[in-house]
Amino acid sequence: MPELPEVETVRRGLAPAVEGARIAAVEQRRADLRFAFPDGFADRLTGRRITALNRRAKYLLAELDSGEVLVMHLGMSGSFRVSSTGEDAKAGDGFHFPRGKNAAHDHVVLHLERGAGANCTVIYNDPRRFGFMTLVDRRHIDSHKLFAGLGIEPTGNALDPAALAGHFAGRAAPLKAVLLDQKIIAGLGNIYVCEALWRARLSPRRAAGTLVRRDGTAGERLDRLTEAVRAVIADAIAAGGSSLRDYVHADGSLGYFQHVFAVYDRAGETCQRPGCGGTIARIVQSGRSSFYCPRCQR
Repeated sequence: MPELPEVETVRRGLAPAVEGARIAAVEQRRADLRFAFPDGFADRLTGRRITALNRRAKYLLAELDSGEVLVMHLGMSGSFRVSSTGEDAKAGDGFHFPRGKNAAHDHVVLHLERGAGANCTVIYNDPRRFGFMTLVDRRHIDSHKLFAGLGIEPTGNALDPAALAGHFAGRAAPLKAVLLDQKIIAGLGNIYVCEALWRARLSPRRAAGTLVRRDGTAGERLDRLTEAVRAVIADAIAAGGSSLRDYVHADGSLGYFQHVFAVYDRAGETCQRPGCGGTIARIVQSGRSSFYCPRCQR
């Protein structure tokens, strides 16, 4: 499943094409994806202008001038591609939008107008149909079941040791499980938790509470971990995410962060940390693979 850096990369790829565009027409080619589309889905989108494209955790949020938000989740295999009929729709960070997916899995098509002939088509393709789209009133989005209780974004200044200390204090649960709790850090997934723990030199088995001092303040280990989480997410976004299984960007290209994984999916390989010499191990925690170096991660 695409993790936060991949979703953020898709957002950055789509934004130049969709922000400010008017949805002239909607092709809804089936009644459901993972869930049924909301009542009147196509009609509620048609004629609306997309004022901004944001992200919260692993969700894409298209703000509409109607006061609703088009909430989109990619699931396991969802992707977008953009077909442009005008040069302006291709602007932004050198993104290019070729067609390249099996049209049999094109489930939603948005026809966008930007004026001056710079129109484009945004196609949502999802072979496994684990993604979904819904519409939410912007006024109530924070209390909506998808977003209520979501934790801190790992890309902003809100993620700091003091904020995490309150969640970690007294916790006997292993670090891996606590870091994957979306009520603590939103959007952090298995790949980047493994990578962040390696950077912080912390074992995924370590009890979360050991990173907090007796007075409830963050210890040096929690300082290291916080910095590692922020850094690994920033590096992954800069690299365009990681391309595993079905995941590709809005422009059809692949991510590159998988080429610099330190531990993820590298079981049996020598640890890359200078002077370590340990061997990367794989263990299973709560049904998910954890990769780490038993020698330098304690």
